[in-house]
Amino acid sequence: MLTTALAHTGLTDSVTGGPLQFTPDDFRRLFITDAVLRGLPPHIAQVIAGHHDINVTLGYKAVYPDEAVQAHLAFLARRRAMRPSDEEWTEFLGHFERRKVSTGTCGRSFGTPCIHEHACVRCPMLWPNPAQRDRLVEIRDNLIARIAEAEREGWLGEVEGLRVSLAGAKDKLAQVDRRPHKGADVDLGMPSIRNEDF
Repeated sequence: MLTTALAHTGLTDSVTGGPLQFTPDDFRRLFITDAVLRGLPPHIAQVIAGHHDINVTLGYKAVYPDEAVQAHLAFLARRRAMRPSDEEWTEFLGHFERRKVSTGTCGRSFGTPCIHEHACVRCPMLWPNPAQRDRLVEIRDNLIARIAEAEREGWLGEVEGLRVSLAGAKDKLAQVDRRPHKGADVDLGMPSIRNEDF
């Protein structure tokens, strides 16, 4: 197919004067050459090409090995320039420490504020810790008692907010109870075989 396509182009080889000749391997060489020259690390090109030895990849490339090394070094320099400063890195790691709360872990993304004003039991981003189930039960029971008190006292605005928190506490407890216990097997069932699969 390649020979037919090249013959239709009318292009000729500048050395022999005959029609151009390409093989699929020539296109692999062109791809590797272009990719490495544009900054693809040679060891990644090696994996893409399926070579077991990096030297095969460097030899496969249609440019000088020194050029490949320089392209790779330029790639590394660009990557290093993009790295965060020590201060930014410390802030990033600190974010994960500040995500730990009494009832679990906050799943919000780095650099995003808490939209629930730290009312974690209401937040869908809270991943409840199964070890804190008793604390969640205590929170739920306390909310039930506070709702009863607010209804008795006629604090209807308080009742509404407490009910939202109660629904959140019940949801977190349900999440904990749905999790399989550590070491418990999960039955995935058996797939059924249909006749059309054969």
